Amino acid sequence: YQRRVRDPVKLPAMTERIVVFGSGSFGTALAYALSKNGHQLVILTRSQETADSINNSHRNPSYLSQFQLPDNITATTDVVEAMKGATYALHAIPVQQTEDFLKRVGPHISPDLPIISSSKGIHIETLQYMSDLLPSLLGRQQPMAFFSGPTFAAELMNSVPSVAVVASSDLQLAARVQKLFSSATLRLYTTDDVIGVEVGGALKNVFAIAAGVSEGLGFGNNTIAAIATRGCSEMRKLAVAMGARESTLAGLSGMGDLMLTCFGSLSRNRTVGKRLGSGETLADILRTTKEVAEGVPTTGAALKLCERYKLDLPIIRNVALLIQGNISAKEAVTALMLLPLTAED
Repeated sequence: YQRRVRDPVKLPAMTERIVVFGSGSFGTALAYALSKNGHQLVILTRSQETADSINNSHRNPSYLSQFQLPDNITATTDVVEAMKGATYALHAIPVQQTEDFLKRVGPHISPDLPIISSSKGIHIETLQYMSDLLPSLLGRQQPMAFFSGPTFAAELMNSVPSVAVVASSDLQLAARVQKLFSSATLRLYTTDDVIGVEVGGALKNVFAIAAGVSEGLGFGNNTIAAIATRGCSEMRKLAVAMGARESTLAGLSGMGDLMLTCFGSLSRNRTVGKRLGSGETLADILRTTKEVAEGVPTTGAALKLCERYKLDLPIIRNVALLIQGNISAKEAVTALMLLPLTAED
């Protein structure tokens, strides 16, 4: 079965040329969301096969291949061609691969080109979120905005009504990005709390792994609801310690994304956790997983941040121990259930 999503495109008064860094599922889905507003999308990919397929057959052969893409999405492997005339860049490269990517592409990025990052995670070596990592790698300040929220790629492709948030220290840029994406099927809110949005987007993947472990062990909704609720508490504590507003973690990039990824079967991080809970080794899981599960490297980085800010966050700690192979899934659950009894916080 192949779903056709070539919706008629109604051109707005002002259209943009947007280069998309990365041809994975989320980059493809966000390109599709933007294309519905009449913008011209150019996906920069390393794969000539992918570029040829998108240009000739209007399908991404590797991700979401059941969906046909509209004519205003094209692809290229040529960095110069991709950047030509670009008015925005959408960064959909996994956090851990961003350094290698920018070594090749960074010299072609104009200092005034706004970069919209949809990458969620913490760099395992530097412990930087994307808002710090991008300027560090580019060697300068850059106009930046950060897209986050409860948005599965396949559901965006199916035009399921969805809501997300865009964060930027420049609220005028946030408002422009908001208009860039917003349509009858995708609504964006704005905020200037970049730290809160990035912490929520990164840590929800850790708790998604925990939720998947619970399912893999055969537990029910009680357990997953507990993980999501206590996970939100841990997320809030680390975010506030880093300077975020507490209210942001109750919003789309915090609680919203956490609910989706803990309960939604399309979550790749939840799937990793489910397989761990079922007894597979992490090495086997990663070897047979097509898409990047950012929660795996993020968990170790999050634990280091907890140590930096002198926080004891037990779900993060036990997921890290599980991923490191130091405890089993059942031992992680037992450790959490037998924590000292305290008041709820």
